[in-house]
Order: sequence, then C-alpha cells, then structure tokens
Amino acid sequence: MLSDLGRLEEALARSEEAVRIRSQLAQQRPDAFLPDLAMSLNNLANRLSGLGRREEALAQAEEGVRIRRQLAQQRPDAFLPNLATSLNNLAAMLSALGRREEALAQAEEAVRIRRQLAQQRPDAFLPDLAGSLNNLANGLSDLGRRDEALTQAWEAVSIYRQVAEQRPDAFLPHVALSLNNVANMLSALGRREEALTQVEEAVRIRRQLAQRHPDAFLPSLLSGAKFAA
Repeated sequence: MLSDLGRLEEALARSEEAVRIRSQLAQQRPDAFLPDLAMSLNNLANRLSGLGRREEALAQAEEGVRIRRQLAQQRPDAFLPNLATSLNNLAAMLSALGRREEALAQAEEAVRIRRQLAQQRPDAFLPDLAGSLNNLANGLSDLGRRDEALTQAWEAVSIYRQVAEQRPDAFLPHVALSLNNVANMLSALGRREEALTQVEEAVRIRRQLAQRHPDAFLPSLLSGAKFAA
C-alpha cells in the first residue's frame, strides 16, 4: 500500500521488518514458515529495486529462489509455481543490472516449469505460462535473438487469446499487451506493416475495454494509440 502511494522508503522499512520476523519464525519452524519468508524476500527485492538499490535487490531475489527451489524439491506440486514466480523476479533483477545471459537462463527455466504445470493443469497455469513467454521474448530480444523472441511472443498471444475466449474481462488486457509486444518484435525485424497490424488490433481491444471500464483502461488505450501513431 505504501509503495502504491509512492512512499517507497516507508514501504522498504515494512518489507525489511517482515523479512526479519519471518526469518526468525523460519529458524524455529522451517516447514511452516520458509514459504512465507521466500514471499517476503521477493517483496523486499522489489522494494529495493524500486529505490535503485539493485545489487541488494538481487541478493534478496537470489535467496528467495534458493528457498523456493529447496521447497519445490520436497513438494513440487505445492511449490513449483512459486519457484517459477521467483525465477521471473530474479530474471528482472539480473536484467536491470545488465546481466542479460544470466537473466535469460532464469526466464527459460521459468518457462520450462510453467509449461510443465500448464500441461498438467491448463486452466490454472496457461496464463502464467503466457506471462513467462513474454518475459522470455523480451530477454531474447535484449540479446539480439529477435526471431526466437518473436516466436515466444506469438505463443504468448496465442495462449492469451485462448484463455480470453473463456474469460474476456480478465484476459483481453493481456491480449492487447502481448500484441504490443509482438509489434515491438516485428518492428525490430523491420516488418513494420505487420507490426502496425498488431498495434491496431491492440488499440481496438483497448478501446472496447475503455468503453466498458474507462477508469481502468483509458490510460492503456492512450498509450496504445500513441504507440500506433
């Protein structure tokens, strides 16, 4: 809540306190409290990153991954989803520090885990897989692997279209965002007419959403229109 209000230093203090408490609890009863500690470490990493303290943020994200990997080895059904979330977080922290190859490795592992989960329980995990595919596409693009990036971005669009057919209010915004991502990949490859087509569709979707929920979706419509122009 504090972070949403821009009170970043106060938000950091609360995150640090949560980590201290949960570290103490996890030392006494690791089976009960290690999962909560990993969650608080991710939160702390995000608060530190928001203040530009990227090396410290990375250390917290790495510890979160280490704990969740340990938990996932013991109880994969319960903790593999959380491990994938922490891997995505770690990838973002590494990317912010310019460590792009390492970031890509984390993003690739997150996709592997979420693909496995989505094969077992598509209703629960397909949207998460699509999110990780977008992250992977951006990581590949950052390294100049643009054709591979486009492939991942297209798969994300395909998945979001599929889930949006069943739950349009929940997932049409993600379709629009993913179409913008594809457009960026196409533009980087010099395929500008195709890129424009994707942006135009994103604008149509966001216009439709903004008509129904203007407070929520007018800002994204404006950003999409600006991109298209």
